Amino acid sequence: MIEVPVRSVAGEVVRQMQLDERVWGITPNTAVVHQAVVTQLANQRKGTHATKTRGMVAGGGRKPWRQKGTGRARQGSTRAPHWRGGGIVFGPHPRSYHKDLPRKMRRLAMRSALSAKVQDGELVIVDQLTLPAARTREMAAVLARLGTADSALIVLGSADEAAKRAAANLPKIRTALPGSTNLLDVLNHHWLLMTVEAVEALTRTLAADLKPATANGGTAAPPASASAPGPAPTGAGGPSTASVPPSAAATTAPASGATPAGPTAPASGTSSTQAPAAPPAEAGPGTPAANPAEGETL
Repeated sequence: MIEVPVRSVAGEVVRQMQLDERVWGITPNTAVVHQAVVTQLANQRKGTHATKTRGMVAGGGRKPWRQKGTGRARQGSTRAPHWRGGGIVFGPHPRSYHKDLPRKMRRLAMRSALSAKVQDGELVIVDQLTLPAARTREMAAVLARLGTADSALIVLGSADEAAKRAAANLPKIRTALPGSTNLLDVLNHHWLLMTVEAVEALTRTLAADLKPATANGGTAAPPASASAPGPAPTGAGGPSTASVPPSAAATTAPASGATPAGPTAPASGTSSTQAPAAPPAEAGPGTPAANPAEGETL
């Protein structure tokens, strides 16, 4: 969290206030801020500019003189573009300059501007902005005590006609509410003067689509899946057992005194292309045990 001092209208620090780092402590995204500024400036344009073409200008319906025999250049109308009082070629016509910007980008641009104000030390928070009278001199005195008299955007927590009237005649001073605070006003004024109520309202709005913050200042990670991977699939006859590789079986020397067994003929009715035989069964009472010291490791 970011701690900033809260001042009174007399300019004295009364307490400290913690700001949400997700709104007031991010790294400013200048590219998104530029795109938001261009969008806002474009949307302010009315697009009512208009010029008349030669078909819209009154007059010019008669040919000025005959085509041949006068020695002058041929003309068909006195409202042609090269005539005085004629139409305008490729002039502006009414159009819309509206641009759309996603809500998340608009809020990111505002968070970037607010974070830049905090980093530059241009954010001043007051507990309450109360004036003894709705007069310009009272507002000018308060701004002078706070050090924001040159250029400031005053964001009030709620509608206050007295403060609005007192700041109306001051140059480079503008009042706004949290819901009507826009990016251009924040960037065009040197100081950002806000009440505690306005800071809380603006923080709620700008953090509405963000992940909740954790104790260390970051964002909470999504919960891990509770399902664990199941056991490896087994065959239909139960769990599979590891068989001796064919290469190891071929290089295993026979036990001392044992007679090597020859190839076993396939049983009748079975194919010679069957899968490798299962591992040898355990030795019975009449079967000699293999010597474990040769070929395998226990």
